[in-house]
Amino acid sequence: MSLKSMTGFARMSGHSPPWGWAWELKAVNAKGLDVRLRLPPGFDRIEADARAKISNTLARGTVYATLSAQREAAAPQVRINHDVLAALVEAVSQVPTSSQLQPASLDGLLNVRGVVEVIDTPDDEAIIIAAARDALHGLEAALKEMIEARAREGAALHTVLSERVTRIAALTQAAEDCPGRQADAVKARLARSLETLTQASPALDPARLHQEALLLAAKADIREELDRLKTHVAAARDLLASGQPAGRKLDFLAQEFAREANTLCSKSNDPALTSIGMELRVEIEQLREQVQNIE
Repeated sequence: MSLKSMTGFARMSGHSPPWGWAWELKAVNAKGLDVRLRLPPGFDRIEADARAKISNTLARGTVYATLSAQREAAAPQVRINHDVLAALVEAVSQVPTSSQLQPASLDGLLNVRGVVEVIDTPDDEAIIIAAARDALHGLEAALKEMIEARAREGAALHTVLSERVTRIAALTQAAEDCPGRQADAVKARLARSLETLTQASPALDPARLHQEALLLAAKADIREELDRLKTHVAAARDLLASGQPAGRKLDFLAQEFAREANTLCSKSNDPALTSIGMELRVEIEQLREQVQNIE
């Protein structure tokens, strides 16, 4: 398995005479799984099963699933109300005719309201049930198509995320190897600071200054941050290789990456190390943006 994106689109149509139907699925990013289902009248009988299929197939994302259905036009049933027609003929026969008043014709009588009834062919319950069942199978095919689309995008995101993690690992190593955090460099900076302070204020106690300088050096040490960054890199690589839905965990790791990078920058008292820290923050932010698309 590989990573899957949360975004995707699929469309699947079918024909269950006299019904034609079509599914349209669209998924966008979300913290959890939110299924928004729209079904036409008569097909709401499959709502529970449709929701279950979507929930069992997708782990995250807002999923808009819309089923449209259209019935083929059927020949209506035409009925003549013979009782009404007979009563009408009887009534008309009693009306005297003349040169100005012609006898009633059949077409005229048939146009009288209530004589002819046009009735739409009613839906057969078995036909509706069969069409709904076929539409439910069509949903499975549409979900398969969506999974494939999300997998293709997920594969592309896997490459991008792997590159970001590799870059973060390289910057972490660069921070560890930075000359400015080596013991000799730290000692030289502290010596220069002490010399400046003692020259500016000769009354200051050199021993106390030395003690304070050591405390500042201890606070500026980024060993813990570097170790945690390396641990997070290993965890991110494991998640990317797992093939399981890892979006939430990767999002949490991105937050942890950002926390360590921010602390590294705040502790840094060397321009080169600060520059590396700023690059780390940029890479981590880009990682976090891409992670938002992962299931």
